[in-house]
Amino acid sequence: MTELRDKCIRFDWAVSRLLHQKANFGVLEGFLTVFLGEPIKIVEVLENEDNQLLSDDKFYRMELNAKNSNGEDILVEIQNMTRLYYLERLFYGVPKAISELVNLNDICKEVKKVYSISILYFDLGKGSDYIYVGQNNFVGLHTKDNLIISTREKDTIVSKSTSEIDTTYILVRLNEFNKVAKSPIEEWVEYLKNGFISPEAKAPGLQEAREKLRYYSMSDAERHAYDEHVNAIMIQNDVLGNAKLEGRAEGRAEGRAEGRAEERIDTAKRLLAMGLSPQQVVDGTMLPLEEVEKLVDETKNK
Repeated sequence: MTELRDKCIRFDWAVSRLLHQKANFGVLEGFLTVFLGEPIKIVEVLENEDNQLLSDDKFYRMELNAKNSNGEDILVEIQNMTRLYYLERLFYGVPKAISELVNLNDICKEVKKVYSISILYFDLGKGSDYIYVGQNNFVGLHTKDNLIISTREKDTIVSKSTSEIDTTYILVRLNEFNKVAKSPIEEWVEYLKNGFISPEAKAPGLQEAREKLRYYSMSDAERHAYDEHVNAIMIQNDVLGNAKLEGRAEGRAEGRAEGRAEERIDTAKRLLAMGLSPQQVVDGTMLPLEEVEKLVDETKNK
């Protein structure tokens, strides 16, 4: 029962519904301090039209103006969007959002560094780490290996990742985290993945999150809306996951079918070369008569 009472709201829901409030900045500051590796102080949450468009039940994006340990202005974007074309959306959306924010907010004109933190509840690329950091090349925070991504995604990085302000991307791959949480970053990732915060957690921001983001502190209506949100995400992930598996299976089936068709054509060519009639080749290979006659014509024209 203790774990049930300690159940916390998912971070994506908290970001979109609760953590915009200044009273809850301590949670976000702890999160940023751990993931950026230095004390971070939030100045304000920045709003733009894209944030409003993304504030539905499944996706979120939050931009923050903050100061680092040297008192320098930085912009931080925290986001979670659909897995479809994620990197394309990421490398197009971040520079666009930066440009809009700099144009709309005088305070952002002094920004020298941008961080984009993606909380990924799905598989992206191949690698042994659960956190990858980089700009055009992602390196494991702990393992130092390179994240292997598809050719399409590589092309996306080259063509889309353009910004006048130095931007670092942090990819948090929750599906790859399967450890007992000991360090501050592990404690945060455990919460992001499982929605549970240990009473003994020492990471900055987590004890405040544990008190303010309790599931059973919400009203019945709020819990109902939250449960619907979680169900929507689970359904989306199931649909996309099944589509991916079906696509792979279809691709394998098509590949086998193409292989068999090519084999039958090669056999037909050999039978024709041996002097068999088109109908005999049809009987032996099960190819359509029209296709066999086409092979005959090709042979005559050589």
